[in-house]
Amino acid sequence: MHLTQELEVYSDHKVTQLLFKDVKNAAELRQSAVEGKISGALISPTLVLNPFQVLVAANKAVHLQKIGKMKTRSLFSEIIFNLSPTNNISEAFKRFGISDGDSSVLVVLVHNKGNTPPLSDIVSRVNGQQVPVDDLSSLSDTAKIKKFFKITPQEEKIGTLLDAVVCRMAIKDVL
Repeated sequence: MHLTQELEVYSDHKVTQLLFKDVKNAAELRQSAVEGKISGALISPTLVLNPFQVLVAANKAVHLQKIGKMKTRSLFSEIIFNLSPTNNISEAFKRFGISDGDSSVLVVLVHNKGNTPPLSDIVSRVNGQQVPVDDLSSLSDTAKIKKFFKITPQEEKIGTLLDAVVCRMAIKDVL
């Protein structure tokens, strides 16, 4: 049901993703995250195509944390910020963070290799149905993704939509 992957550059860290649909308590979850009661990033899956997109954002967040160059206050907010193609932090939270009325949520945890994250604690907090992370694309809105990331039809002819999205995420610091 969940997906755990080792970070390539920081192999002592792992990223675990859990996906929920039919969530009834998004407002409560969001408030718990703001208060620091949930040690994870709560992401709205609407603009997320694939777990790889989240892995890229988490890898970049861990790297920026290690070198002391994060633009947000926490590792989990940095993950949300790194999903966005823009440098506007509030826009990133608006688009990628969960909102009170959301019916699905992607929970992203970052932990050391030896530590097991408290998955049962997270699962018990979410009033919704846990589904396999591989189902993420079924909760995505590709039309919104293309519009928000400004993906042109020409780009889709030479690569995948995921390629274009990850490129936008990666180059935002350069533009």
